[in-house]
Amino acid sequence: MKLLTFLRFFRQLKGKKPVDVDAIQSMGLLAVKLGQIFALRPDLIDPDRCIELQQLYSRGATIPTEDSQHLLQQFAPAGFMDNFKSLEKEPFAAASIGQIHRGVLNDGSKVVVKIIKADFEASFKRDVRRMKRWITIGLFFRRKLRKVGNPIGLLAHIEDYTLRELNLTNEISGRNELISKADEIEKNFPMPKLRFPKMWDELSNRHVLVMEEIVHPTLEQHLEEGTLSWPDMLELFRIHGAFMFGIGTFHGDLHPGNAMMDDEGNFIFIDTGAICNAPDHVRNALFGFFYFLAKGELRHAYDAMLTMADVQPTGKTLQTYYDSMNSLYDGFVGTSVSEVSLTEQMMKTVKAAVLAGCSFGEEAFPIIRSLMYMDGMVLKGHPEVDLISSMGPYLDEFSVLIDPHSIIK
Repeated sequence: MKLLTFLRFFRQLKGKKPVDVDAIQSMGLLAVKLGQIFALRPDLIDPDRCIELQQLYSRGATIPTEDSQHLLQQFAPAGFMDNFKSLEKEPFAAASIGQIHRGVLNDGSKVVVKIIKADFEASFKRDVRRMKRWITIGLFFRRKLRKVGNPIGLLAHIEDYTLRELNLTNEISGRNELISKADEIEKNFPMPKLRFPKMWDELSNRHVLVMEEIVHPTLEQHLEEGTLSWPDMLELFRIHGAFMFGIGTFHGDLHPGNAMMDDEGNFIFIDTGAICNAPDHVRNALFGFFYFLAKGELRHAYDAMLTMADVQPTGKTLQTYYDSMNSLYDGFVGTSVSEVSLTEQMMKTVKAAVLAGCSFGEEAFPIIRSLMYMDGMVLKGHPEVDLISSMGPYLDEFSVLIDPHSIIK
């Protein structure tokens, strides 16, 4: 990222005008990824700007389509086209890093072929190197920045996370890992409504992925058409929540465009390249917080969150934390998402917890982001419901995977 671009991006974070999402997308893939991270950091930037930045999760920039034959000749495995009865030259979708084509294999299987352009990886790595240089200079002159986090470590996390997404073999391994984890808990926590698309490993590599064509609508389409019922949405929370809280390994980017639902209410998870693993202390703290919050046991909920603190607060700091949380959650349980957004509430909660000494490192972002995705879907599809109370029975069910009372001992 060049210095001028870095300064333009910084103005988007700290400026007085509303965030210009299109401007951030024009700055490149690194700017988008950074914006998505800062969208979850109300302890670093204004909470209102965090909410504006969350548009980056649902508004993917598109790229001009390229000659599919040229891309496949350059990147596909040897003899790739010999396996196809037909493959459309024009992509039916183009996203921020590649394009997707429909095709039919020789055995009649209908598939989609995802192709990633190599120059994205090269330009992204170059931008990361430049950004590290500007951050190092900034830390030299503004040493106080070290106290609000580890910006170099955060950038390294973003680099690793994004490069995994740019390697399409990770989408195959991520799919297989989620299936394996679901099988491990099948006896105590079955998930019969979860599906994954078939993938052809032998025809895929880091730049090209061949997988089953799924014609069912995405959750985003269901929300637009009003066909995602409240029981359906709760079933999605049950499935994804089991991965997040009970297992600790989960789909790291399950926004409404990365899941589909068929006519029978089965969910199909796609784009599984970014699998996240939450440390026990992170998932335990967040699970305990929501478990006790849904039951109205607020003090237990606050104490569960404090298990993320590097050093447990005492005295005035502890009392300030309790006072802040009591103020935040007085009357919260029982309100609809249209009255109080979970996203906004979580931002304020994170800020109060950070002031009390809790550490929300990069490993906490994916869970919080997933909860914000759920909040966004509820707000769009069922704004009249009380999300926290509705989550209660499912949080009880998760207790077969994790004992909530053991968290606050």
